[in-house]
Amino acid sequence: MPLTREQMDEKMDEHFGFEARDDIEGVLATLAEDAEHDIVGWPTGPTHGREAARGFYRTLFADLSDGQVRSLRRLYGEGFMVDDSVWRGKAPGRPFGLEGRGRELEFRLLHVVEFDEAGDMKRENVWIDLAAILQQLPQD
Repeated sequence: MPLTREQMDEKMDEHFGFEARDDIEGVLATLAEDAEHDIVGWPTGPTHGREAARGFYRTLFADLSDGQVRSLRRLYGEGFMVDDSVWRGKAPGRPFGLEGRGRELEFRLLHVVEFDEAGDMKRENVWIDLAAILQQLPQD
């Protein structure tokens, strides 16, 4: 039986909550064991399996901090959702290869997420507004 909108919202909000707390184990637990994890433009390309996504989150949590996600709109289909959000926080590390220097940062995110029958994320595809990040983190 396909997930309801409420169940998809609950899983996505849980995922964002774990990200806000830099909880790698929690984030990975929201993914299906054989999940496809695709951050568009990430050097490794798409990864497959929960453990393969660990490196991305380790890097993300070192590069960005105090992050909060605010969803602007969500669209739903049978077994999937599209989440259009804004991320806001700080960049103490080198997000996306840019020197953050602890500066404030805000950018749009677009998630396309497919769910399995158990309610886990079997595919997470994320598009990041890199142009906004480049404007906010100019390099000397």
